[in-house]
Amino acid sequence: MKPLVILDRDGVINVESKYFIKSPEEWIAIPNSLAAIVKLNRAGFIVCVATNQSGVARGLFTVETLGQIHAKMLRELAALGGTIDEIIFCPHAPDEDCDCRKPKPGMIKSLLSTWHATSQTTWIIGDSFRDLQAGLACGCQTILVKTGNGRLTLKEHPELLKGLVYDNLHAAVDFLCDRYAKKQPH
Repeated sequence: MKPLVILDRDGVINVESKYFIKSPEEWIAIPNSLAAIVKLNRAGFIVCVATNQSGVARGLFTVETLGQIHAKMLRELAALGGTIDEIIFCPHAPDEDCDCRKPKPGMIKSLLSTWHATSQTTWIIGDSFRDLQAGLACGCQTILVKTGNGRLTLKEHPELLKGLVYDNLHAAVDFLCDRYAKKQPH
């Protein structure tokens, strides 16, 4: 079975904005993040995105606009020869108490079920504590990246230094590809 990698979007794949990414024009890939996804694809990983998008509930953008943002991300990735197998999002506001908004595990559980993946072979890569909490709630392995909110997350939760922490998605993917290459029979 192929391992599953679930990526947060803002701050991991694209530049984070405290004002939300509200249009395709505002979506800007972090350098080498798309190349990292291509590397995951070529190494045989299933690659999914699970992202909180409360800007929908806040009225900052529509689900249709969110689709256009994701279409831009997928186009830029396809131009490099890569793909994302599935994108899911939580459109709810933090006070709606839904099960899908990270740190709750709803989106992670959904992807595990859809892709018939085991938590032991699933990796969550995020830049915030809530990303890691959602993964850990399902028994997944987690990686914190220092892009986006990652450095602030480390400052607020220094215990995370005991886990896997990388400068960016590209470095995290290098680790995963090296790890799984060593497990493959020659």
